[in-house]
Amino acid sequence: MRSPSSDTSVGTQTVLVVDDDEDIRTVVSHNLKCEGYRVLCAASGDEAMDLIRAEHPDLVILDIMMPVRDGYDVLAEIRSNPDTSDLPVVLLTAKRSESDIWEGWSSGADYYMTKPFEVGELLRFVNYVFGG
Repeated sequence: MRSPSSDTSVGTQTVLVVDDDEDIRTVVSHNLKCEGYRVLCAASGDEAMDLIRAEHPDLVILDIMMPVRDGYDVLAEIRSNPDTSDLPVVLLTAKRSESDIWEGWSSGADYYMTKPFEVGELLRFVNYVFGG
């Protein structure tokens, strides 16, 4: 992993990382910060929705398999709300069968990545979303 950028002028876009695995949140958030993004983290679907309402992130990286409220529930709420329906969402999950991937795309994901994942691929998509 690279070290975070010291340029304080970057980071205007906010990315919300939602995963119940602290290690995944740490790796993803560190790498996004190195790219200059402002990063918020949530460990649950409910916490994610609270942050989406309060902070209005520009992109969400969302795990599917979480206790209580899974990523599909969060994605459905994002897509059903006119204020967030166009919010880009990346599903980052261990669910990797063809039917899992199809379900992710048909649920409204903008991108679907399986774990283990390549950080570079995730960063390329995030940068693409923000025009970089």
